[in-house]
Amino acid sequence: MSMAILLGLVALPVAASAASEGVRVDPGSIKWGNAPPSLPKGAKIAVLYGDPSKPGPLCMRLMAPAGYKIPPHWHSQAEALTVISGTFYFGMGDKMDAAGAQPLKAGGFHYLPPKEHHFAFSKASSVVQVNGEGPFDITYINATDDPQKAAKR
Repeated sequence: MSMAILLGLVALPVAASAASEGVRVDPGSIKWGNAPPSLPKGAKIAVLYGDPSKPGPLCMRLMAPAGYKIPPHWHSQAEALTVISGTFYFGMGDKMDAAGAQPLKAGGFHYLPPKEHHFAFSKASSVVQVNGEGPFDITYINATDDPQKAAKR
């Protein structure tokens, strides 16, 4: 059985954390950091709004390099994804099946309700924006896909 893992993005710069604050983020001022250990290595994350480790609204971006893969997983909260650049591929289910994945190009939108089993990957560099409610977590369908557990082996 997989355990839910908070992304642990608290150390990254956060544009604003209170819902009463307005936020403006110009592209040149986005601060990227390495993806947390709960995601496969190679990606970068930028938190634009909120604190993914706490309850409340959040907005963050994932910069995925070419060939990046997030194995089948689910989240406790719903997530709304918008592809900012490139093409990101999404598939549904418990198995990583690239042939069954659907490409989503820049400007495309994908909504996932809580606990929806899915996977994602990029063939070329892409950026995806994630909007939702915190705390943001990820539970891998197969515990062996969890990068944190693989690092301990």
